[in-house]
Amino acid sequence: MEHSTYKKWSAEFIGTFWLTLGGCGSAVLAAAFPGVGIGLLGVSLAFGLTVVTGAYALGPISGGHFNPAVSIGLAAAGRFKAGQLPGYIVSQVLGAIAAAGVLYLIATGKPGADIGGFATNGYGEHSPGKYGMTAALISEVVMTAVFLIVILGATAKRAAAGFAGMAIGLCLTLIHLVSIPVTNTSVNPARSTGPALFGPSYAVSELWLFWVAPIAGAIIGAVIYRALLSSNDD
Repeated sequence: MEHSTYKKWSAEFIGTFWLTLGGCGSAVLAAAFPGVGIGLLGVSLAFGLTVVTGAYALGPISGGHFNPAVSIGLAAAGRFKAGQLPGYIVSQVLGAIAAAGVLYLIATGKPGADIGGFATNGYGEHSPGKYGMTAALISEVVMTAVFLIVILGATAKRAAAGFAGMAIGLCLTLIHLVSIPVTNTSVNPARSTGPALFGPSYAVSELWLFWVAPIAGAIIGAVIYRALLSSNDD
């Protein structure tokens, strides 16, 4: 069944809203909660769970991208029509901004609230582990490239039916487990944009990297998959 463009945009808005609210919300509200905070492992799992739940609930409508880099990578791999990119990307970015706005209202809803870094992405002094720009760039490119390879493989016709959402969500969890200390993990320009607009001022000035690197990584992943791994059945 082919869904209307409006429904696809709505699904991408809601899915990216959920990814940003669930993932960044876990970092801002629950990661360091005194005594029972979920830590980096919990935040990593939260991002993966948003993708798993979103993929199964909304994927049948829009494909479940929830990420401009994923949409661009799928277009580069021939799995998505390039003409649909503007609508998807706008929907994804707006969903992330809306989620960040909701999260900001929640996070500031107590006396003396301090949002800290607000789950923004950064490098150098603004990297959780103080990693420099080159390390951040490499991390984001490589992680997003692998993410696209997993997405393309898990959604191929020859893949086991019904497990794509699980594989993709677990992949995103693993990506966060590895790269939160480096950049606070983006691999998603929309997810980076929403919190940057409500967080510390440095986040906007460094936002360029979290658009350029994930998009470059997604295209690289698509090229690698098409050149080395794809088949006529994909």
